[in-house]
Amino acid sequence: MSSIDLLKQIPLFEALRPADRNQLASLLRLRLIVKGNTLFRKGDEGTALYIILQGSIKISISGKTGEEVALAILGRGDFFGEMALLDGMPRSADAVALEDSHLYILNRKDFLSFLIQNEAAVQAILFALSARLRHTDDLLQEVCFLNLSVRLARRLLDLAKRGETGDGSQPYEVRLSHKELSGLFGVTRESISKELRVLRNRGIVSTMRNRILIHDIDALKQRSR
Repeated sequence: MSSIDLLKQIPLFEALRPADRNQLASLLRLRLIVKGNTLFRKGDEGTALYIILQGSIKISISGKTGEEVALAILGRGDFFGEMALLDGMPRSADAVALEDSHLYILNRKDFLSFLIQNEAAVQAILFALSARLRHTDDLLQEVCFLNLSVRLARRLLDLAKRGETGDGSQPYEVRLSHKELSGLFGVTRESISKELRVLRNRGIVSTMRNRILIHDIDALKQRSR
């Protein structure tokens, strides 16, 4: 997929005019980050936005005692680090590759030069950032008001859409371990294992090392309501 095609699928840039999107695409640089490697740590200088062309990136924070909470698992077409483009402040979380990942990088200096020359782009991007903040509010409501069973079903559905999808004969695949899932929800590994066991017993999923296969996507949707 070309950088222009990828930008069309990213909410932050989808409202840009074609000429503006082409100009922005010319500013992107491609980078490979190997599985397990750290892209940046909390407190590092924020100088760029990242767009995932291929692979998976975990965004997380760690407490004083070393416990980790995963804030997001991002995949193909997702972007992160956008606040650094606007304020240049230090990173607020860690970013680690869960698999070999190809990323497009947009440097802050290049992005600001692009915005200065384009008022329409500024309006489009502000609208997209507002939508992203609303999505964060929705996630907070889930944590406060929904039980773990519903939250897990919703997150598995979301992750399945970003990964390899089934065609009716093949299952949907989510490449995450129980530990990574527990960090994503801020619960114990045992809690996640218990919920997955229920899904396995009902034939909705099967699990193996670092992978979850979703066999009955409709049943999972029912549990997400």
